[in-house]
This record gives sequence, C-alpha cells and structure tokens, in this order.
Amino acid sequence: MVDSLTYTPQITLEFEIGEKDFFVAGECASRVKKTLQQIGLKQDVIKRIAIIIYEAAMNVAIHATSGKVTVHVDPDGITITTQDIGAGIEDIDLAMKEGYSTATYEIREMGFGAGMGLSNIKQCSDNFYLESKVRVGTKLEAKVFFKDQKKAGEDT
Repeated sequence: MVDSLTYTPQITLEFEIGEKDFFVAGECASRVKKTLQQIGLKQDVIKRIAIIIYEAAMNVAIHATSGKVTVHVDPDGITITTQDIGAGIEDIDLAMKEGYSTATYEIREMGFGAGMGLSNIKQCSDNFYLESKVRVGTKLEAKVFFKDQKKAGEDT
C-alpha cells in the first residue's frame, strides 16, 4: 500500500490502442502521470502507476490487434485494466517468468519484448489479476491501494 492525498477525486481515463501503436501505448503512461501529478499524488505512487500502465499498454500494442487501457482513480486507490483482442496467452505461468517473451524478432529489434512486462506489472501492483483465452484475448487488472490519505509534500 502507498500514500495518497487527503481528497482523491474519482477519475477515469481510457485509451484505445491498435496493433503496433507504440506511440499511443507510451502516451498513456505520460498522460496519466501528468494527471496524477496535478491531483497531488506522491511521486512513488506515480512511478509505480506509470510503470504498470506503460508495460500493460505496450503488451497490448505488441501482442494484440486492438485493445483498451482504463485507469480508474478513487479514494481507495488506482485500478488499471487492459482488455485486448488478440492471440491470448497460452501459458500464463510461463508468461509471468522474467525474460520469457513471445515477441517477434521485429519487435525485439525495436527494443521491445524483453519479457519483463508482466513481472514488472505484478511487482508494482498491490493486487494483480490476469485472464487470457487463446485466439480471443487477454484481460489484466492491476491495483495500487492508498494506505494513508496524505497530500504530496506532507511529512509522514
């Protein structure tokens, strides 16, 4: 659990991501980061959220034909959900292992697909859920909870 602010507004942000749309995938994390800074979240919370969003959105861009990233902020914390249409994950346990990747050679040549995305998301999350159906798609949900409602800059 992490610290947050005294008053947390309810905010929902959604981003549509197409196949190999790396720009939008990267833009998701950047836009959410700015929004969270504006509402006063502490930097350590923002960093974790940005990592989760970036990794999840890149997975959609790399492995799916289309998908959506939804970020919901409420007084209890932040929930990041991705839902995509694509190949799905055949073996979730294997996909969770650091370094395991099904990314193509082309994707790896661009510097993506190192096999760290899912493990990074899980490590940055307080709750992590992953469901996938082969040749259908994947749903991921990551949550970061606020343990103390304090504004950025307040002493702990």
